[in-house]
Amino acid sequence: MNGLVAELVNAVLETACAQIAAWSKNEDTSRLSVAVNISARQLRQPRFVRDVLAALFRAEANPRNMQLELTESMLLDDIEDTIVKITKLRKHGVRFSLDDFGTGYSSLSYLKSLPLDQLKIDRSFVQDILADSISAAIAQTVISLGRASNLPVIAEGAETEEQREFLAGMGCESFQGYLFGRPQPLAEFERLLSRPTSIRPYTSRRMADRHAFGKEVRQSTQCDSDLNHPELELGFG
Repeated sequence: MNGLVAELVNAVLETACAQIAAWSKNEDTSRLSVAVNISARQLRQPRFVRDVLAALFRAEANPRNMQLELTESMLLDDIEDTIVKITKLRKHGVRFSLDDFGTGYSSLSYLKSLPLDQLKIDRSFVQDILADSISAAIAQTVISLGRASNLPVIAEGAETEEQREFLAGMGCESFQGYLFGRPQPLAEFERLLSRPTSIRPYTSRRMADRHAFGKEVRQSTQCDSDLNHPELELGFG
């Protein structure tokens, strides 16, 4: 990676680890986890595993509260190296999610060999799910694959109650999208956590997306139905 990109990558990891450590000191936020979107270039770096563990160590952050997100396109090149790196980090407690599931060409053949912890239905299928039978069929397939693989499935981009109800009828239990919140500063998100009654009864989980590029930061609050693993997602945007 060139110098600037490497600095930004390290800054994202350091920020994520610092947030995990900060939340761990408060009983109300100690179970929150942080999900970081990683790029194929990051994953291919020989020092990737070492850099992630070093960032966690410096911040004194619990690895079990970090989730790294991959995309399907990252599985097209050197899948064996990817599996080795995922396995090493999972031994320390780091979790892995496959993002934008259903948009690529490799996941079905590699799904059973990848040591994953979560699947995400791509928002393009969720947005069209009420009007397009193919999108609905793909979403149902992902949910069924997740159930068969014992992997939690999150539907990304849920923006209407009708979409949520349709997916829930398919067996999806976790959702992410503007139906549950719009971008807001971290302080506002933390205040939201202290007001559980402000969230609808079926959305007890709180999630947030934080996209950082240089000095520009954007955050959005999102929710789903599982209280056990709240998350803050951090990545380039």
